Amino acid sequence: MEHRKIAVLVVEDSPTVRLFLTHLLESDPQIRVIGAVDDGQAALDFVRDQRPDVVVMDLNMPRLDGFEATRLMMQSHPVPIVICSATTNVKDTIITFRAMEVGAIACVGKPTRRDDGDFEDTAKTLLTTVKLMSEVKVVRRHPHRPRPSVAAQERQRATELRLVGIGASTGGPPVLQTILGALPKNFAAPILVVQHMARGFIAGMAEWLNDTTALQVHIASHGIYPQPGHVYLAPDDFHMGVGGGGAIALSREPPDNHLRPAVSFLFRSIAAAWGPSAVGVLLTGMGRDGAEALKTMKDRGAVTIAQDRESCAVNGMPGAAIELGAAAHVLAPERIAQTLIKLVDPNGPPTDKTS
Repeated sequence: MEHRKIAVLVVEDSPTVRLFLTHLLESDPQIRVIGAVDDGQAALDFVRDQRPDVVVMDLNMPRLDGFEATRLMMQSHPVPIVICSATTNVKDTIITFRAMEVGAIACVGKPTRRDDGDFEDTAKTLLTTVKLMSEVKVVRRHPHRPRPSVAAQERQRATELRLVGIGASTGGPPVLQTILGALPKNFAAPILVVQHMARGFIAGMAEWLNDTTALQVHIASHGIYPQPGHVYLAPDDFHMGVGGGGAIALSREPPDNHLRPAVSFLFRSIAAAWGPSAVGVLLTGMGRDGAEALKTMKDRGAVTIAQDRESCAVNGMPGAAIELGAAAHVLAPERIAQTLIKLVDPNGPPTDKTS
């Protein structure tokens, strides 16, 4: 019996790009484009009447832009929304992350020119993301059941925790914002983050996190020494790790499992340099990047955490880590933030986030 195809709505103001994206999406036998509209208001009307499985949403459009359309759609007719943008302007990319803040679950680069050197990878990412997001039937912030205190189990650790490494992919930005936004500005350890992201979006992500959390967020530079209360994001097309002396090391070594930056590269370097003085956190994302390296961190004495299935947009990476026995703790994002605070400074006084 033939499986039902994934019904997709394309929202794009350029007629040429709209047609191109329609043909590209329908080149995949699992996808059927059931509508293509030119602005956010038309998208709202379409979703109300037709209920597609996935919406592929541009940002800059007349009448109603992609951010407002996403916000209103998630309030009235929730549907998986993939932001598809070609912009690398920091101001515009910030809007991408604001759209994820209000409910969009992924962002991808826009494949528009077949002669572009990145076209094949960008097109493949779009198709894979649309198919994966079609499985997310309800897009909402998940309530979580109370869990036993993990921090209480860690209070007696003899080793001071000095560094936090976080890896994330599909669905990661809003989860990162939830975790980082709950940490105080004087959080007592630096945080290194590898987020799989379309080229050109990372600067906007840094600005968005700077605007919405108390921490200072930077794009990492080679040779700098990470400071407590600061977050360092791996830049486009560079692996990020830490050296034996504690400085950040950026590398153009070959991709790890087709990824650069790779979470695995970060986690392996942290395991080697910091061992039991580190925390590794693996968040939502497709694939297995970081899972085996999180196990290496655990074997070296680090505290290891995986995001729980219920709160993941995609359970691939953390699910793989859990299967390997790499995650000592499996937690929802809010609990991850609470745990990090208590792990890094278990006996410290309560800290006001804005002080």
